[in-house]
Formats: sequence, C-alpha cells, structure tokens
Amino acid sequence: MIAAAASSAVVGLAAVVGLAGHFGVPRDNDDDDDEGQEALIDALRASKVSLQQGLTTSEQEGQPSAGKFEFNKGRLRLSVYTAKDGKFSEVLVDPATGKVARVEPIIRADDLAAAQSQSMAMASAKTALKDAVDKALDEAAGARAIGVIPNMKEGHPVASVLLLKGERFTIVHQPLD
Repeated sequence: MIAAAASSAVVGLAAVVGLAGHFGVPRDNDDDDDEGQEALIDALRASKVSLQQGLTTSEQEGQPSAGKFEFNKGRLRLSVYTAKDGKFSEVLVDPATGKVARVEPIIRADDLAAAQSQSMAMASAKTALKDAVDKALDEAAGARAIGVIPNMKEGHPVASVLLLKGERFTIVHQPLD
C-alpha cells in the first residue's frame, strides 16, 4: 500500500494551478482566468449532480477511467471517459439531471493517449474511481469533488482527485489498490 502521506497528500496551490490544465477545470477559454474560475465555481454551486453520480451514470457505457466537471463555451458540463471492449468514449452527463446527454468515441490522438493511459491505471485498480472520490471527500469535509484522474505512481494505481472547498482548489491522491 502507498505510504499514508501519499494517500492523502494535498499539493500546494502552485501545483494545483499547474495541474489545472491536465484537469481542464478552472478556466473558460472565453474569459480571463479569474472570471472563468468564478463562473465555474458559480455553475458548480448551481449543479445538483455530483462527480460520483456522473461516474455511476457513465457505467452503462463502460468502465469509468476519468471524470471532470469543466467549463466549455460558457456552460458547465460533466465529462467521463469510459473504456469498453478496447474502445474509449467520452460520456457527457447533464450536470442538471444526471442523465447521459451524449456519448462520443474518443478519436483525437491526445485524448486517446490520455484515455489509454488512464484505462491502464484502472486495469491495475482494485478500487473504483467513485469509491476513491468518496474517500477523498471523507478526508476533506465540506469539499466538492470536481475531477478524478487515475495514474500510476511507483507501480501502484493512484487517483488524483480535484476538490473545491469554498473558492480553493486542492488535489488529493487516493490509492486504488
């Protein structure tokens, strides 16, 4: 098992900002960073659907391998990557209803590479992403999960969970084995 420090390590603000591009969360390309971040936070407050609900809903399309709320063209959306029979899809879950809005095959090279990497990490996992998110939230009272991405660290699958508490973003790492 990964050391306790790694299982709940919270990275500093600079690292969160650096990983923001990886999660694609705290900014809207149409706004400057602060306005995009504020708009995202406001939209998340209005959304009744949780990241965990989106992960569960997407299971009808395959095994969830990553998920995130993102702000795209002025609208909040919940995107979950899934893997099924060697194929990868992006499941868009309506953040207002929690129902599948659209399913798209992942074909862009960079998205496909990310999906394959995430799927490989999940192949080694014994814990579902939803459960890793639940545990991260148990350890961060009052926070809301807005993204989860699995990866391999020192030969072990780990979920990086992006949390929002108030107006502060943090990343918590949860073991998946």
